[in-house]
Amino acid sequence: MAEGQKTVLWWGRFDPDYSRNRILRQAFTALGWRLIDFNPVLSAVANWQAILGGLAIPDLVWLPAFRQRDVRAAAKWARARKVPLIFDPLISAYDKQVYERQKFGPGSANAAKLLAWEKSLFAAADKVIADTAGHADFFAQTFDLPSSKIAVIPVSAEESLFTAAPPPENDTLEALFFGSFIGLQAPDVIVEAAKLCGAPVHWTLLGAGPEKSACEAMAAGQNAISFEEYLPYAQLPARIHKADILLGIFGTTDKAARVIPNKVYQSLACGRPVISRQSAAYPEQSDGLIQIPPGNPQALADAMAQLYTNRSELEKRGIAARQYYDQYFSTQKVKDSLSVLLDSLHR
Repeated sequence: MAEGQKTVLWWGRFDPDYSRNRILRQAFTALGWRLIDFNPVLSAVANWQAILGGLAIPDLVWLPAFRQRDVRAAAKWARARKVPLIFDPLISAYDKQVYERQKFGPGSANAAKLLAWEKSLFAAADKVIADTAGHADFFAQTFDLPSSKIAVIPVSAEESLFTAAPPPENDTLEALFFGSFIGLQAPDVIVEAAKLCGAPVHWTLLGAGPEKSACEAMAAGQNAISFEEYLPYAQLPARIHKADILLGIFGTTDKAARVIPNKVYQSLACGRPVISRQSAAYPEQSDGLIQIPPGNPQALADAMAQLYTNRSELEKRGIAARQYYDQYFSTQKVKDSLSVLLDSLHR
């Protein structure tokens, strides 16, 4: 280890190959930090495993995406050693179970218990990461966090894979959706829009998930709509490059209004214009990102028809898409935001 090099301890049973984690780990390395991984056998007693195993004291403890269950043990261990702890939840368990999956009613005892549990976890961290300004506001309001405790770092895309490419030379314009066919994405809105659209556009929906069968039934007999199976992650950029226009999400939930999905980051990075639902998560307007009202098939059909009518402008829109990505969501932006956050810990 280089003299004076700082160390960050990535704590928890996380996936280092998940794109959010991989991009942040690369940013830490680029900033000169040394990464140490601690993957405990049991999350609840991980602090004791760390003690008994003689885990070296780092300069920072980092809790990565989705690892709520690791927070308490990590916070006990870090607090006893006066090491700052940063939590990057990416999602809220309370939000997911109560509002997205509707497993518990908002006013139920189970919802209140889950809220109190997650509120205590967010309070235990020195800093909490949000991926969008919308999520930052949600965390602050839901978990009573001061805004000074929250930092926004975009998800971004893996730029070694998702590279800008010239538009394809398709005879028929292709609009591509890829995803997990969940309600937040509203793939049914895409199918209905394809049926309403009078322009000669081919609509492709790629992936698998709970709403795919219903979408296939809705699309029966529609020659302009086709479905493709899930692709390995490394093959996704090439598939994006074959399409003219990419489709984001169109759900009507509060969460859908707060997120920027991976598919949007990746598509913009590939230099493809994107149509997605309106969201305050986006920092400003761009010719490369066409925002429409959520849950509105007719608005999507009309936007697609307009792009078809002005097909000669798609290349310029693709260039604008990549420029928008570079300005607000690039891995350099991640690195810069992380650097500001790390500097703030020592003020």
